[in-house]
Amino acid sequence: MSKPIRHVLCAIDITRDEIDRAVLERAGRLAEVEGAGIDVISVLPDFGLPMVSTYFREDYHQKAVAEARDRLTAFAGDVLGPEVNANVRHVVATGSIYEEILIAADRAGSDLIVIGAHRPDIADFLLGPNAARVVRHAKCSVYVVR
Repeated sequence: MSKPIRHVLCAIDITRDEIDRAVLERAGRLAEVEGAGIDVISVLPDFGLPMVSTYFREDYHQKAVAEARDRLTAFAGDVLGPEVNANVRHVVATGSIYEEILIAADRAGSDLIVIGAHRPDIADFLLGPNAARVVRHAKCSVYVVR
């Protein structure tokens, strides 16, 4: 007998709104059917790395996170509706995409991660795309939307 789904984590890229709309729609439907809570996460690159940070103003990272959270909240509201969005946790993390998704899932006690998969290119076959890494390393079920 499978474990009930009480919490869903949906990982999206806010720079790919139209592509990830289907991912968030599916996560919303799964959460609704299961009566589960939902978090939506988007991961920004780590601008704090010493080599990278020298090219940006000191407050750039904080502004990028704030802007990403605003975009994520608006996007989730548009896709899920304002009533559902009022209960969604909007998470903006910084760092390695798959690692931050796994950390957020562990912290929230997620029972399901919903993530999109893009068409792989040659680098994905050599290194493994983020969706594949999440699938391999997650402690909970992962639903991949194509």
